[in-house]
Amino acid sequence: MISLPKTTDFLVIGGGVMGVTLALNLKNRFTDSSVTLIEKEEKFGMHASGRNSGVLHAGFYYTADSLKARFTREGNRAWTKYCQEKELAINQCGKLVVAKNGAEVRELKKLHLRGIKNDVDVELISASEAIEIEPRAKTIQQALFSPTTSSVNPSELMRSIVKDAEDAGIRMIPDVTYLDQTNNTIRTNKGSIQCGYIVNTAGLYADRIAKDFGYSEHYTMLPFKGLYLHSAEPAGSFNTHIYPVPDLNNPFLGVHVTVSADQTVHIGPTAIPALWRENYHGLANFKLEELVGISKQEVALLIRNDFDFRRLALSEIQKYRKNKMVDLASELATGITPENFKTWGKPGIRAQLLDTQKRTLVNDFLFEGDNRSFHLLNAVSPAFTCALPFSSWLGGKIQELINKSLRH
Repeated sequence: MISLPKTTDFLVIGGGVMGVTLALNLKNRFTDSSVTLIEKEEKFGMHASGRNSGVLHAGFYYTADSLKARFTREGNRAWTKYCQEKELAINQCGKLVVAKNGAEVRELKKLHLRGIKNDVDVELISASEAIEIEPRAKTIQQALFSPTTSSVNPSELMRSIVKDAEDAGIRMIPDVTYLDQTNNTIRTNKGSIQCGYIVNTAGLYADRIAKDFGYSEHYTMLPFKGLYLHSAEPAGSFNTHIYPVPDLNNPFLGVHVTVSADQTVHIGPTAIPALWRENYHGLANFKLEELVGISKQEVALLIRNDFDFRRLALSEIQKYRKNKMVDLASELATGITPENFKTWGKPGIRAQLLDTQKRTLVNDFLFEGDNRSFHLLNAVSPAFTCALPFSSWLGGKIQELINKSLRH
């Protein structure tokens, strides 16, 4: 076990996919500098990075001016190449987006135009062509096909990049919890460390850590719990992912059929408002202060009905019922029955940022920083897909901040 050093040039807080890839990028940029990464859990990637569906998105959902659009396409290609070179599991199964009615067909066409604008390989196809790709798909008139959407094994990929980081000479130290900071001296449960520069990629706790540095002044985390139901059907029962037409006004993509890297199938996810930040199972990780703070935010959102939160919350809570999840998924494909979907998978928590001034969910990636610290505040889906090019771009931003301070 590597012990916590007394000093480090760069300290990265949080060992998810963004923390590890950003640490690697900093080590590549500042080759003579020491880079240390601390993670509060006993292993790396134990939260969103190890609990997501493993889908590598293509990049046609997002407006062309967003960071998500910029990096999803590049990230899909980068991870595909990485998995192939490292011989990691990848299922290049593609994705169908299907429509239930004429209004959704019109939305499909909007998505198709977004994809073209974002330089994504995406096709508007007929219903009969969709059935040729996936015989179980249900759609009206047309469907959207994304051939580059695929699936990886998130845990396997995390183990691989952690090894890359260790091989690069980055100190990777689990079981170390950030407590507070004074003048860039970080106090942890394993002692203190003096840091030249601090990078906060702490996911569900990124906003809290940022506040210790004077950032995230009008942002707070509003966590949402994601649950999938796993199919009892044999691997290979579906050829491709099947997604509904999303509501482009909110950041959630709706219940869909996902084909994993091992070709098994699950349906979901939910986006149920969580009651505390790591509200995975029962009272595990319960924190009264978080329950009070998050409940206040959620009650206020319900009363004011900001961004139609009332409808969102009530519709998502219904998905705790397995039959509701099955009903929604059965609108996308034939043969989805309660008998085949009885087992919940490992829950995940979406670290969704809320803008408390505008009273809206932050849809795009968001960061703040200066010549002492950098804080990745909103790195929700598709951050896993985007991680390699996005972390490289963020590394450039950090280098600019540091160089700017040196010039002055």
